[in-house]
Amino acid sequence: MRIPPMAGLTKIFLPLLLLLSVAAAASPSSDAEAVSRFQEYLRIDTAQPTPDYAAAVAFLRDQAAPAGLEARTLEFAAGKPLLLLRWPGRRPSLPSILLNSHTDVVPSEPKKWEHAPLSATLDEASGRIYARGSQDMKCVGMQYLEAIRRLRNAGFVPDRNIYIIFVPDEEIGGHEGVELFVASKEFKELNVGLVLDEGLASPGEEYRVFYAERSPWWLTIKAKGAPGHGAKLYDGSAMENLMKSVEALRRFRTAQFDLVKSGEKAEGDVVSVNFAYLKAGTPTPTGFVMNLQPSEAEVGIDIRIPPSVHTEALEKRLAEEWAPCSRNLTFEFKQKGSVLDKFGKPAMTIADSSNPWWPVFEESVKRAGGKLGKPEIFPASTDARYFREIGIPAFGFSPMANTPVLLHDHNEFLSKDEYLKGIGIYESIIKALATHKDDGIDEESRAEL
Repeated sequence: MRIPPMAGLTKIFLPLLLLLSVAAAASPSSDAEAVSRFQEYLRIDTAQPTPDYAAAVAFLRDQAAPAGLEARTLEFAAGKPLLLLRWPGRRPSLPSILLNSHTDVVPSEPKKWEHAPLSATLDEASGRIYARGSQDMKCVGMQYLEAIRRLRNAGFVPDRNIYIIFVPDEEIGGHEGVELFVASKEFKELNVGLVLDEGLASPGEEYRVFYAERSPWWLTIKAKGAPGHGAKLYDGSAMENLMKSVEALRRFRTAQFDLVKSGEKAEGDVVSVNFAYLKAGTPTPTGFVMNLQPSEAEVGIDIRIPPSVHTEALEKRLAEEWAPCSRNLTFEFKQKGSVLDKFGKPAMTIADSSNPWWPVFEESVKRAGGKLGKPEIFPASTDARYFREIGIPAFGFSPMANTPVLLHDHNEFLSKDEYLKGIGIYESIIKALATHKDDGIDEESRAEL
C-alpha cells in the first residue's frame, strides 16, 4: 500500500482537525459543564442584606485560574471584596476593555417561588434555570468567563488588556463598590477605554442595549398638622396635607405612564414616580389607634430621571407643587443622582458610528447571530453610571432574548439555551473589541515604526 506524502496528509487532516477543535469548543459535554458552573454560582447566597461575598469570590477565583486569568482581590470597604481579573494583551498601552458584573442579588420570598431561589433548579421540560440572580446578573458574569475560556482554548490572544471585575453592593447603590473603585489609583492604572455592564432581558428576538440610564431621586415627604379626634372634620391635618401631595404626584405619574402606554416614549425616556411606603398613625399592640388623627405623616418616593430632563425645573415643581411649605410639608433627599457627568454634559454614551466602539460592538453581535434593538435608556440604575460620570463610555448589555423581564421578581429564570447562546455572543464581542484598531498609535506601535 502506498503511503501518502506528509503534505498530502496535512491537506487531508488539517481541515478535519480544525472542525474537531471548533466542535470541541462548544460540544454538548462542554455546554453541560458551563451550565453546571453557572448553577454552582447561583447557589452561593449573595442576597442582600447579608451577602456571602467571601464564598462568591473564592468560587470565581477558582473559575479564573483554569481560564488563565490573573486575579487580585481589592477591598475598599471592610468585608466587601472586589475581584479584579486580567487577561493581558499584546499591546497593554492600548485602552483596555472592562467587563463589569455585580456579585450581590436582591432578597427573595421562597414561599412564592415554584423552585427554591437558591436551588438553581434546571427544569428539564422547559429548559429553564430558576434562581435569584439568573437574570440579574450572575448570568453575565459567568458568560464573560466562559467566553474567555473558549477564546483561550482556541488560541486567541487579545491585543489590549481585558479586565473583568466582580463587584459588591450594586443592589444597594454601589457606594462601597464601584463608586469607591472608580476613585482609586487601582482603577486609574487600568486605562479603561470601554465598559460593558448589565442590561435587561428582551421578550422578543432582539437584544436590548443601553447607552444611558435614569438617575434615582429617592426622597421622603413629611407632613405636619394639628392632631384631632377621628370624628372631627377640620382643615390642615397631616394626613390631608400629605394626601394632596400624593394625588399631585399620582397625576404626574399617570401623565408620564400614558406616554409609555401610547408608544410615544420608551420607559427609559420618561420620569417615573412610584410610592415606596406610607407611614402615619399611632400604633398599638394590635394595630393603630383608630379615633385619633395623627400629627405627622410621611411618604417615601422613588423617582427616576432620564438624562434629558431639566432637573432644576423638576426640583422647583417638587418644592412648589408636590411638597409646598405652605401646607406644612417638607422633603428630604435620601439619594439624589446627577444626570450629568463631571464635565457638565448628559451622562450618556454615544451609540452611533461617531463612537468608534459602537460599530465594532454592533457588528460583533450580528456576527454571532444576534440582533440588536434600538439603543435605549436603562429605566433603573446600574453601576455603569459611575463610569459614565467620569466620561468613560459604557454600554449595558445582557444577551437574553425571548425571555420575560424577571429581575427582582418571583420565579426569576433564564433558559439554558439562552444562557449558552449568550456565551457565544460575548465570545464574539470580546474578540472584536480586543482587536479593535484605534486611530491613535500606542507606544509599542511607535517603537516598531
